[in-house]
Amino acid sequence: MASQKLLLLGATGTIGVNTLDVVARHPDRFSVTGLAAGKNIDLLFKQACAHRPESLIICDDTALSSWQKGGYSEKLRHQLGYSPDLGSVKDLHRVCQSTNVDTVVAAIVGSAGLKPTLSALQAGKKVLLANKESLVLAGRFMIKACLESGATILPVDSEHNAIYQCLPSNYDLSRPQEFGIERMILTASGGPFRKKSLAELEQVTPAQAVAHPNWVMGRKISVDSSTMANKGLELIEALWLFGLPATQLSVLVHPESIVHSLVEYKDGSMLAQLGCPDMRTPIAHVLGLPDRIESGSPRLNLAQLARLHFEEPDLTRFPMLKLAFEVLNKPDTLAPVFNAANEIAVDLFLNEKISYMDIVRLTEACLSRFAGESVRGLDDAFALDNTVRVYATECVGKL
Repeated sequence: MASQKLLLLGATGTIGVNTLDVVARHPDRFSVTGLAAGKNIDLLFKQACAHRPESLIICDDTALSSWQKGGYSEKLRHQLGYSPDLGSVKDLHRVCQSTNVDTVVAAIVGSAGLKPTLSALQAGKKVLLANKESLVLAGRFMIKACLESGATILPVDSEHNAIYQCLPSNYDLSRPQEFGIERMILTASGGPFRKKSLAELEQVTPAQAVAHPNWVMGRKISVDSSTMANKGLELIEALWLFGLPATQLSVLVHPESIVHSLVEYKDGSMLAQLGCPDMRTPIAHVLGLPDRIESGSPRLNLAQLARLHFEEPDLTRFPMLKLAFEVLNKPDTLAPVFNAANEIAVDLFLNEKISYMDIVRLTEACLSRFAGESVRGLDDAFALDNTVRVYATECVGKL
């Protein structure tokens, strides 16, 4: 069996680190041809030593300068016997379309991941998608690129991967009505503030918001999980990934994070995917398809768990999720606004420039301001994304 040649975008993030952990368990199946990262050059250096890529992309200009001044390429030459080609963010398009890449793991956080992901899809690559913002910002255009090039999107997010595993093998998003599906149900842990009052939420600090009870994630996605904006983004993503209308998508709070999502069928059957909360499970699933491969994840002991709990989400406590359900009615326009406003708001919150509940206030203000906009093409989506970011930043003093 030929080795699958991987390009990993976001190598030093949580998804990237877990992907390389799975890859290291199967040296006969995978070779890492490229690694792209942001600021963590020390970790990137260690990853390059371990996985021997042909190319390295450092997307942050300051980090790239530090790499060059620190002599990291020479150190790699000493370690590996060669020095991988070094590029910057402007080289992402080229490496994503390289004939020496079979599979692109798209794990760059935020809207910055869209352009390289789209490049990979346009080149007909298999894309393991862990960047939900790309579909949220430009879902219609990404699906169009897949249809035109023959590319494949395989979901890495645990919820979408769970749904994917519960669907028939011949599922076709262009004709979802033919498969007898009643509902797709995304599960949510409820984050660290599931039982806090609205008054308590006003006092939440960045340190509290990034402390997720079940998952180890980056700071931005941890805050999104705590507000359930992350679940809102996943709803929008599911709309594009699986082709069902908004009325057939729902959310169920499940604090244990063992049931990762469910698909309910018209005959009354409900299929669910279960597993320990470990991202290596969905990563191994999409990497190994059609085979099942070892992930390194711990095994689930249902007898030890004894009970699993489920509840409807409280949209008063989680207004970001309520906004996301409204966005589903006009995803081409409102989804980019929701995403951009939330990204700016979370960054401001993490830098202690706004309060925790200002995240929803800022997002709501942006949705109200740009509700009448239209997105006819990809350039419109990028322009709207930029305009919303500027507006959101200017709104801070008015909150």
